[in-house]
Amino acid sequence: MTITRHAPQHAPELRAAARHIGRRSFLTVTGAAAALAFAVNLPVAGAASAAELDVRRIDDDPFTLGVASGDPRPGSVLLWTRLAPAPYQPDGGLPAERVTVHWELAHDERFSRIVRRGTATAHPEFHHTVHVQVSRLDADRVYYYRFRTGTWISETGRTRTAPLATAQASSLTLAAVSCQAYADGYFTPYRHVAQDDVDVVFHLGDYLYEYPVNSVGGYRNYTDRTLPALFNRETVTLEDYRLRYALFKSDPDLRAAHAAHPFVVTWDDHETENNYAGDTPENSVPPEEFLLRRAAAYRAYWENQPLRSPQQPTGPDMQLYRRLHWGRLAQFDVLDTRQYRTNQAYGDGSQIPGPEVDDPARTMTGATQERWLLDGWRSSTALWNVVPQQVTFSQRKFDLTTPSRVSMDAWDGYRASRRRVLDGAKSAGIENLMVLTGDVHVGYGFDIKDDFDDPDSATLGTEIVATSVASGRDGIDKPANWDTYMKANPHMKFYNGRRGYVTVALGEQRARADFKTVPYVTTPGAPVTTAASFVTEVGEPGLTQA
Repeated sequence: MTITRHAPQHAPELRAAARHIGRRSFLTVTGAAAALAFAVNLPVAGAASAAELDVRRIDDDPFTLGVASGDPRPGSVLLWTRLAPAPYQPDGGLPAERVTVHWELAHDERFSRIVRRGTATAHPEFHHTVHVQVSRLDADRVYYYRFRTGTWISETGRTRTAPLATAQASSLTLAAVSCQAYADGYFTPYRHVAQDDVDVVFHLGDYLYEYPVNSVGGYRNYTDRTLPALFNRETVTLEDYRLRYALFKSDPDLRAAHAAHPFVVTWDDHETENNYAGDTPENSVPPEEFLLRRAAAYRAYWENQPLRSPQQPTGPDMQLYRRLHWGRLAQFDVLDTRQYRTNQAYGDGSQIPGPEVDDPARTMTGATQERWLLDGWRSSTALWNVVPQQVTFSQRKFDLTTPSRVSMDAWDGYRASRRRVLDGAKSAGIENLMVLTGDVHVGYGFDIKDDFDDPDSATLGTEIVATSVASGRDGIDKPANWDTYMKANPHMKFYNGRRGYVTVALGEQRARADFKTVPYVTTPGAPVTTAASFVTEVGEPGLTQA
């Protein structure tokens, strides 16, 4: 989402690295790895050289950032934690030594029926994060997990495996969340997500924001926990991004949500830089300098999220798009609409679309990811084909005039790319298409039309847009442009400007979306209500108010 601001003051080490490494060499795997090591002091030879820490020297709780799990599969779960006795220090309060961490997985919260146990190493080169893939588990089952190092034991997390790929799973309930600006308010919606009865949480981007936290003001009570000055700068270096994750993950409501449910995460722009497009930064800096920044951002993202090893980045590249299944009920094609996209048309922002947005050479996903998506649909046997992604997919006119302005950062700015995706869905015979979206800090419900300018054209699917957790502060039920948007976009069935999240219950006959909102986030403790509920029937795409 576009936010006007000044260009950041880039760290000297990035400028030095950019001078020494040309763009062509940087874009090779070898050049990228070497450049990242040069810029952020990572070992090229691997992470096994550090000495081992005597865990008796850990005097304070190292599990200050909680636990998490992610990407549930039929026979395995991915468990995550990070050791940080002093999370607001660059080193996390630990020396540059590796730490042995014990983990346990059980059928019950009391851990009286242990299923698996083992050890993992928290390497300083990975900022003492731990990713544990536990395999040979029962499908479609809830498990509990925890970590231990020395005398310290983490909180207990709850996770689950997915049903077998051939299973006739009858239901799945997911929560979709996005956009959590720390300075804009408390993460109260996450407290309600933690208490909600969902199987999995999809985070659709903007897990953190790169802007300085202190200088922008904020509604959190900083008087009882003054933030260190190191948060009063834009994230550019690996240290910056790591510290920002520490700040966000120390939030108790976010920790509660991660502990309660497995997450499936994908990024948008702010995990790196506002509205970047592929290797094109928002501001006028050399491409090789931006790619050094992107490499740092991607590494910190993988370190701090419950992601499996195939997602571990190499330099400025990271394959985040991936496919998950929930039996034969649902196929989830998780997209990355940032890393491979063409630069925004007409200078970005809100513009009247011209020929550039229909240029078939321009892409939102990149050719490889687009082909992967369409091939996956052609081979899909799922009842529901769900696409968790970042920016608004459906047409969204901002004016009642003709022509109307639309967002160049959303799929409206990449109409040829959207057309190929919709044609691919039709060609594959996808009947129950659902797109999950974040980014815009409001809740929307759309019918996805074959021709958005013709209300009588076929409805090809539905789009559910999750509002922000905190970004945009308290918001309002009906923003000032509510009437204009609803009239200009007949396929828009819902629009609400409060903070919150959305739950989607997928069943064998229908799906139900509940848009859940809180009245405020600028003070803590807000209750949650359901602003509206919609259903879409199997074989009859389109939203109907429940």
